[in-house]
Amino acid sequence: MFGIGNRPYLLLALAPLFWSGNHVFGRAFAEHAPPFSVATLRWTFPALLIGTIAWRHVRNDWPAVKAHWKVFFLLSLCGGSLFTGLQYLGLHYTTALNVSVLNSLGPVAIAVIGAILFGDRLLPRQMVGIATSMVGVLAIVTQLDLDVALHFRFNFGDILMLSTVVGWGVYSAFLRFVPQVHWLTFIFMLAAFSAIEGAPVMIWELASGQRFEMSWLVVGAVAYVAIFPSILAYGAWNRGVALIGGNRSAPFLHLTPLYSAVLAVVLLGERIRLYHIVGFALILVGVYLAARRGPKPASPSAD
Repeated sequence: MFGIGNRPYLLLALAPLFWSGNHVFGRAFAEHAPPFSVATLRWTFPALLIGTIAWRHVRNDWPAVKAHWKVFFLLSLCGGSLFTGLQYLGLHYTTALNVSVLNSLGPVAIAVIGAILFGDRLLPRQMVGIATSMVGVLAIVTQLDLDVALHFRFNFGDILMLSTVVGWGVYSAFLRFVPQVHWLTFIFMLAAFSAIEGAPVMIWELASGQRFEMSWLVVGAVAYVAIFPSILAYGAWNRGVALIGGNRSAPFLHLTPLYSAVLAVVLLGERIRLYHIVGFALILVGVYLAARRGPKPASPSAD
């Protein structure tokens, strides 16, 4: 990948940067383009591009894809079309900084949904981590203001963002049902299904009078979200994980909110406030507690 294919740490640092740019660009074009239309184009362009590259892999994997098409449909709904459409819609009402912080709840959502749907065991430490992260979210939405807490109302955009976090948890929990296929086949199917699922909403948005503002901002933003977070980020992440493994790669995901905060301040003029810092710190502590592995069980030969 551009001469850095054997530098895993650089690749794993680039992927969260591309994903954080998605939050910032989504906020930038929020008032200038229909959200679900952008989401549909974000997946249509990668589907067309990857389809020309990966068709041999898709052909070879087709029996597995056909047998498990419902899994791909669900994953693309929760982690593709609905996920990105609601994210862009939420950015109409909240900030890129809030989105980046709330998205830090992703690992916690994965643990909770896995426990609810599949009986995945939640350790006491994970429960404490989940509670700590929720306190962090409350710190952000109440702005550490007692008056705001007493007259508390969720920002509509924050509610949408939390719903996408739940969707990502469902997506991640159901990844266990994905058949053994080439990673390009997986991304192509995710993009293709997401584009198909988003098309009816895109048609409705355009029929109802919503329009793309023809400006360099919108063109550049759509090009960015179609290439960087959808193709290059997945490519960089998958290559990095292949080189050093999933466990060593996972902490790099926590770079996403950090990148988003810096980009939101520099490019959008958003301000980091005390409640963002406190909430972000609590969420990271909660994620660490919820995601940290316990000690390995003793080997039978040690008895």
